Amino acid sequence: MLYLTTASWLLRQIYPGCLWRMPTKDKKVFLTFDDGPHPEATPFILEQLRKYGAKATFFCIGKNVADYPELYAQILAEGHRTGNHTYHHLNGWKTPDRQYFDDIIATRKLVDSPLFRPPYGRITRFQLAQLSKPALQMKAVMWTILSGDFDPEISSQKCVENVIRPLKNGAIVVFHDSKKAFPHVTYALPRVLDYLSENGYMMEKITI
Repeated sequence: MLYLTTASWLLRQIYPGCLWRMPTKDKKVFLTFDDGPHPEATPFILEQLRKYGAKATFFCIGKNVADYPELYAQILAEGHRTGNHTYHHLNGWKTPDRQYFDDIIATRKLVDSPLFRPPYGRITRFQLAQLSKPALQMKAVMWTILSGDFDPEISSQKCVENVIRPLKNGAIVVFHDSKKAFPHVTYALPRVLDYLSENGYMMEKITI
């Protein structure tokens, strides 16, 4: 499985209108979780965040919000932020524009947020340009660091290292609250949270 665990300069140039890192000099990290809510992963993640007084941003799939509305409500009740991750986890490169926008709009009925993260990070430049227009008025949020928790070919310890080694102030870090990522998350997330706490990082939700 080929992917970069840190956002390259070239990738940031291709999508300059996206948010890749939060503009702060303070020791703040912005943890994000994609693909939920999930009946096992999301409660575990919320419990871990609660232990450390951490806040995070959850980019939710509309279908999962419809299936688990009580979990979605819990995310908000515990003070976290949510964002739109399309209704069916669509790859923008492979999806007709009208279908892609309809999927985003369907999710907006359930997820009231201007934050949007394209599944797989794959969105065309045309699709990206439409996000900021009056019909949608949304901001695309990418990442500084991928934990790689979706990758069954790496170890859970490697997920920890993927986050900690390149860490810098304002980093937007991606984990997943999904069945596929859950085995890695149960190991990696507590250790990352422990590291962040011990090293004086504040863990905050994305606010724009």
